[in-house]
Amino acid sequence: MLEPSTALIHHPYVAPAGFAAPQPGVFKASTVFFDNVAAMRSAEWKDKTGYTYGLHGTPTTYQLEERLCALEGALQCLLVPSGLAAIAIVSMAMLKAGDQVLIPDNAYGPGKVLAQGELKAWGIDHAFYDPLDPQDLAARITERTRLVWLEAPGSVTLEFPDLLAMARICKERGVVSALDNTWGAGIAFRPFDLSPGSAQALGVDISVHALTKYPSGGGDVLMGSIMTRDPSLHMRLKLTHMRVGVAVGANDAEAILRGLPSIFLRYQAHDQATRVLASWCQSRPEFAQVLHPALEGSPGHAHWKALCTGAVGGAAGIFTVIVRSGFSQLQVDRFCDTLRLFRLGYSWGGPISLVVPYELATMRRAWPAHLSRGTVVRFSIGLEAVADLQLDLEHALAVAFG
Repeated sequence: MLEPSTALIHHPYVAPAGFAAPQPGVFKASTVFFDNVAAMRSAEWKDKTGYTYGLHGTPTTYQLEERLCALEGALQCLLVPSGLAAIAIVSMAMLKAGDQVLIPDNAYGPGKVLAQGELKAWGIDHAFYDPLDPQDLAARITERTRLVWLEAPGSVTLEFPDLLAMARICKERGVVSALDNTWGAGIAFRPFDLSPGSAQALGVDISVHALTKYPSGGGDVLMGSIMTRDPSLHMRLKLTHMRVGVAVGANDAEAILRGLPSIFLRYQAHDQATRVLASWCQSRPEFAQVLHPALEGSPGHAHWKALCTGAVGGAAGIFTVIVRSGFSQLQVDRFCDTLRLFRLGYSWGGPISLVVPYELATMRRAWPAHLSRGTVVRFSIGLEAVADLQLDLEHALAVAFG
């Protein structure tokens, strides 16, 4: 007879198999049990045919990876703790001392800082290219270039690049291309097939995604993904992922799995509301320019229209305004502070609308010629009623600039 404490820990009951419900089960584990030594030695996590340790995957994370592959048209997926971690893992796997990485000048700021900090310290060179000029990208590729980052659209100022031309340049030059696809989310366009209907699909080699945004949808989870369609490239990334020891929590994976079924509906709602508000802002005299890929005249609009207006398509839930240079920073700050439905906060893709003022001069090599002079303010549109958000903007404009 076992002592009660031992009997409690080693209780023999196992729930019957065959249970099914709308949401997948949540498996939490560091230790994974094996029936015998032979099973322990033969278990293989790299191809998802088995389990060895919680760090290398559980039924919960495997299911999330496979569903994300379906979303973005990938064959392989790795989960990491954040979108920035996805950028870091790709950089670590693909680059070594003496190599060069090329980054668009309008890229996500922390990714640029990573190149200027850790990558530089490791002997990895970097250069920035004009995101609206494929020929500038082509001219900057050298024999040391091993990785090109793409972003569609660019962070904050939302220029939409000619992704197809840039992917083609990378392919022709034998350089791996990696796309930050957080904005597109696998919905606006297919990152691994940028030329649907053509005889040979042309797309990026790697797609990274901040699942923190639209796949979560709640503003309460940090997670990222790394997608590929090339088995050898995936294994290179997977081994770096394993050696660095990054993993995601089961409850966070559960939250993403819960959010995924509604992502198309939410993305469409964010998109529709954003277009209405961005168009309204174009009529306001306080703004010198409104940046949103779906707006005529917005930088890269033609590239967005060519790629993102197909059977699915979309333009996400972000737009940026440039407040006229005649208004002071103090007035812009007051405008942001006066807003009540728009909360001050980073990130996007959740139910609550957000606003952030930026100092663009500190973020770019030089002020781009296609952007008006003034103060940059970015809006992330949530799921509130559009009429309420417009009234909130109207009131704050009157208070700050009236």
